[in-house]
Amino acid sequence: MNTDRIYAESLANEYAPKDTSKVVALRKLDRKAKRPAAIFGYTFGIIGALIAGFGMCLSMQVIGPQSAAGMVAGIIVGAIGFVAMAVNYPIYKGIRDRGKQKYAFEIMELAKEISEG
Repeated sequence: MNTDRIYAESLANEYAPKDTSKVVALRKLDRKAKRPAAIFGYTFGIIGALIAGFGMCLSMQVIGPQSAAGMVAGIIVGAIGFVAMAVNYPIYKGIRDRGKQKYAFEIMELAKEISEG
């Protein structure tokens, strides 16, 4: 095996113009199917983590009233945040699967065209 030749070919392929518009279209469709789920997952996860952190701060009496009621409120708010984080992944999977179903036919047809040549 000539490793220099393999390296040269891989480098040339990297710089070669990508004229396969079907592959580019396939990648775009794949991203289009998955993007809403990713946006939701990140946003909902961050909001859930912030709510949980706020609740922990309340329960440890770092912020808010320095009383037992403040601590109980903090535990409740923190639990809501943890529940939000716990349900984030199943909701994300559902949104992603719906997006995949929506674009499945187009993606399969385009992939079949590409694989057949």
